[in-house]
Amino acid sequence: MSQSARLQLLHISKRYPSVVANDDVSLSVEPGEIHAILGENGAGKSTLMKIIYGAVKADAGEMLWNGRQVAIASPAQARKLGIGMVFQHFSLFETLSVVENIALVLDEPFDLPALAARVKEVSERYGLPLDPYRSVHSLSVGERQRVEIVRCLLQDPKLLILDEPTSVLTPQAVQKLFETLRRLASEGVSILYISHKLHEIKSLCDSATIMRGGKVTGTAIPRDETPASLARMMIGRELPVCEAPAFTGLVKPVLEVDRLSLASADPFGTSLSHVSLTVNAGEILGIAGISGNGQAELLAALSGENTVDRETIWLAGEAIGHLDAGQRRSKGLVFVPEERLGRGAVPAQSLTRNALLTAHRQDMKHWGLVSYSKAKAFAEQCIARFDVRCGGPDALARSLSGGNLQKFIVGREIMLAPRLMIVAQPTWGVDVGAAAFLRQTLLDLSRTGVAILVISEELEELFEISDRIAVLAAGQLSAAQPKAATNAESVGLQMSGLFNETAQPTESGHAPA
Repeated sequence: MSQSARLQLLHISKRYPSVVANDDVSLSVEPGEIHAILGENGAGKSTLMKIIYGAVKADAGEMLWNGRQVAIASPAQARKLGIGMVFQHFSLFETLSVVENIALVLDEPFDLPALAARVKEVSERYGLPLDPYRSVHSLSVGERQRVEIVRCLLQDPKLLILDEPTSVLTPQAVQKLFETLRRLASEGVSILYISHKLHEIKSLCDSATIMRGGKVTGTAIPRDETPASLARMMIGRELPVCEAPAFTGLVKPVLEVDRLSLASADPFGTSLSHVSLTVNAGEILGIAGISGNGQAELLAALSGENTVDRETIWLAGEAIGHLDAGQRRSKGLVFVPEERLGRGAVPAQSLTRNALLTAHRQDMKHWGLVSYSKAKAFAEQCIARFDVRCGGPDALARSLSGGNLQKFIVGREIMLAPRLMIVAQPTWGVDVGAAAFLRQTLLDLSRTGVAILVISEELEELFEISDRIAVLAAGQLSAAQPKAATNAESVGLQMSGLFNETAQPTESGHAPA
């Protein structure tokens, strides 16, 4: 271990009743070093970071801060030392404003208007613009990520821990963030960086520690590696390549949306304007866009969370715009929301009970009484079929890693035998192995004749699995293009709103009178 290290971990171990999260982990981070922590979901990365931040107490081992042994008992103590952390799953109060959430972690007295001005200035300087007075409940996932990052940067940290910070950022915002991180590193700030985007690790990080099963299994200099070699070190095998065979069934419209216009109920939201699209049986339609450009409003309208005019949305030829979410589900529409914990699953409930959320129609209730044995059998089948690594059907949703919970949620919806599947951010915060599994799962499902609509900010993902791609910007949707007829540069321009909405063809077969 280096004598000049900002942080040293020596033989850290942490055990839970059903798993060893960290097993004799040691690592060192120098001042000004950007150090990656690589590993699959469940490898122990987040637990280790929480130990550093004082949110979790290690069972064994010691921590040295600037050469002196420390025992960090709380996040407040960590912040006083100069350690800041941006969590993958956000820790924000939804009923408070952006500036109020930021004020909660400040240890010194503050003046709210002055702090709001500082938040606005810092967020814009770092390319992560925020309205300090906007309520958090009205923010998209990408915008909430900005709050977490800016909140941390305002504390002038000496060590910055970032857990999947770019999961919902655009390529342009990622580059802006990287500029910020490199500037912070040049000023002596140490950075611990967790990401499943291996090209980011290679571009940004000076060194990497690889973890598997709670243990350190190796180290690497990312610039000397390829994404493929880093993936091999992470998962212990070659990364599978997605296969997308041609659909051989009957191509017919399943979802049709005709000139959907919808005013946002949120004053900070984005209203939809004349959105038209068609998703056919056997295809995946990908919708790209920068977070906050109407994705939440479109998902609410399509899923039935918000109802619209009857003759605006059709499912297999039947007008469903007026139907609520439950009624649409009964007709074969399933939905995977972008927010796993809280919307896709109830964190404090078991996987068995979470199966009931959307699968209760699968003969799990009779005369108003729930059959927990059938719900448990459904959960067990989902766990086995979709390789969900957990403590069984009684495991709480919050105990699963992000990738495994996502596999359970996606699997639960697939087991409902849908006609149409709508998926938001299918692999957000998911490791490369689980992401490849989920993408292939969606491709395989589509080739059985299911129509799939994917909304994602991951352009690489959309180009990997989509048959056609459209772009949502400022509440307007571009005409969908076959994947082979477009590229990331063209889509990036459209994400900035550079397409002519008036020239957009009406895709739906239900032309207005």
